[in-house]
Amino acid sequence: MDRVMNIVLSSKRRPGGLKEEQGFDGRIVLYPSNQNLKDYLSWRQADCHINNLYNTVFWMLVQRSGLTPVEAQDRLRGTLAGDKNEILFSEFNINYNNEPLMYRKGTVLIWQKVNEIITKKIKLPKEAEEKEVEVTRTKTKVVPLHCDIIGDQFWEEYPEILAEDR
Repeated sequence: MDRVMNIVLSSKRRPGGLKEEQGFDGRIVLYPSNQNLKDYLSWRQADCHINNLYNTVFWMLVQRSGLTPVEAQDRLRGTLAGDKNEILFSEFNINYNNEPLMYRKGTVLIWQKVNEIITKKIKLPKEAEEKEVEVTRTKTKVVPLHCDIIGDQFWEEYPEILAEDR
């Protein structure tokens, strides 16, 4: 999907095999308090975890056990997280807690100040040749994080996200 979205976003051509134009669903919501915002984002991350756990087990059942998608869906109907973890561990020797955070927690994008070192060519007034000089500048960039945002640690580490004077 990443590749498809990159093609769509960076070129005018349509990716092969897609029947309709791709889009991005973006929303702007004003929450009445920081706690409401934190609760909403926590719910989204928990939802990401639930969906990924289901999909991880589903595709293991299809790809490794040879079940059809309908059979895998039937097998998972009514299961809880513990049941799915048990299937992964007992049948595929996968400890879900060892899966990369990117899959278990999703991706959080934040604006962050980042130091960037570039090499600039400058010519001093009394010298004939240009010199290369390293220059450090601070830029604000979007940084992807794969971490837990449900607990307090994330919000303590990035207090500027909820700061009033942004």
